[in-house]
Amino acid sequence: MRDLRIVFMGTPDFAVATLEALVNSPYTVVGVITAPDRPAGRGQSLRESAVKQYALKKGLKVLQPTNLKKEDFLTELRSLEANLQIVVAFRMLPRAVWNMPEYGTFNLHASLLPDYRGAAPINWAIINGETKTGVTTFFIDEKIDTGAIILQEECRITEEDTAGDLHDRLMNLGADLVLKTVGLIAKDEVKTFVQKELKTVKDAPKLTRENCEINWKLPGREIYNLIRGLSPYPTAWTTLHNGSDSIYLKVYGASYLEEKHSEIPGQIMPHQKIRVAVEGGWIDLEEIQLPGKRKMGSREVLNGLKLDSKAYMR
Repeated sequence: MRDLRIVFMGTPDFAVATLEALVNSPYTVVGVITAPDRPAGRGQSLRESAVKQYALKKGLKVLQPTNLKKEDFLTELRSLEANLQIVVAFRMLPRAVWNMPEYGTFNLHASLLPDYRGAAPINWAIINGETKTGVTTFFIDEKIDTGAIILQEECRITEEDTAGDLHDRLMNLGADLVLKTVGLIAKDEVKTFVQKELKTVKDAPKLTRENCEINWKLPGREIYNLIRGLSPYPTAWTTLHNGSDSIYLKVYGASYLEEKHSEIPGQIMPHQKIRVAVEGGWIDLEEIQLPGKRKMGSREVLNGLKLDSKAYMR
């Protein structure tokens, strides 16, 4: 059995579950690498990453490099004498970092690779209407999410799942998969396989303002998938045109009703909620946010917002 000394690299909540599993395991975590503190909130006070907060509570050594290639950071990393590095939701590593430990550096990715390589695999799996996804551990190489696969575990996606729901399930599934992977490395029983070269690979690019906007001309099911695939973060958005007003709306929750009709997509219909005509049916906005306001149900919004008879979304 190998005596493992592990450096863990991660930043958001998704990574904390894995770090916690490692801390509670027989393995030794000798250091944690996470993002520098960032200004956040109205006061722009510095905020520590979720991983840093957990690591400090557990008395772990924390490094927060701004440049992973700088020699002073590499020297400090070497001083930890780690023989295995584990990466969960961090950033791309230079060769000098991932090639450092004796037993390599492996990554946990929230998809069934090779599909959904990239920054937002959880969101895009739902946006694209997938019925299953999963988690993968793989050894890091020069490219992004292309290394030799160690283990994979599948996870079902329901028609009601939001990105938040799926995030939490994959977070816990991923923590378990990392422990299984570390166990194989400790016993020197790892058997990897090369990622398949598919003719068409589904990508998971970074989410931007542009690809989070709702296009009301799309089929209703696609709009519904976009909304739930972006909830609760970063959220889908749209513009409500109400008389002479154009109002920016964040859409956190919606439901979809399939039904034939002859209304123009984007048209808002009289209803107890904000109901929008789409190709193939209706989208009912369940939870939305107006500028400068808290999240509210659309019924509550309608109590304080009088909709014009010709109001529409675009």
